[in-house]
Amino acid sequence: MLNIRSTFLALSAIVFSSFVNAGSLTVENPFVREVPPGSPATAAFMQLYNQSDVPVRLIEARNSITEYTELHDHVVINDVMQMRQVDAIEVPARGVVQLAPGGLHLMLIGLDQPVKKGDTLTLNLIFDNGDVLEFEAPVRPVMPRHHSSSSE
Repeated sequence: MLNIRSTFLALSAIVFSSFVNAGSLTVENPFVREVPPGSPATAAFMQLYNQSDVPVRLIEARNSITEYTELHDHVVINDVMQMRQVDAIEVPARGVVQLAPGGLHLMLIGLDQPVKKGDTLTLNLIFDNGDVLEFEAPVRPVMPRHHSSSSE
């Protein structure tokens, strides 16, 4: 009985920890943006670490609540920030890539229901080297940026 309990506790710690790894690839601090009812999409953010000596490319992502997950980036075109789908996200050898608001991220498209703080989604990341990372990402609000009204 103690072995079953220990195994369950160990597996729970892995599932609910803030990082997941598959070989040389690690995901840390994943989360999904909370969105209001009626929103057609949300975004997922995290850090991707590559401990190997060769770069890898994130080529596909899937999630547990929408039909489509796309890889996206923000780019500035004619002084206007625009979101664009990208074919892949490269994680350099012995490097890290930040998926964050205003930059690279995953778009979860086709929400049938709102996602709210306290929810957890399953995400799958598929890399060009065959590695697949499956992990849970909690939903949390993204803090708005505060602007100072004072002149400097």
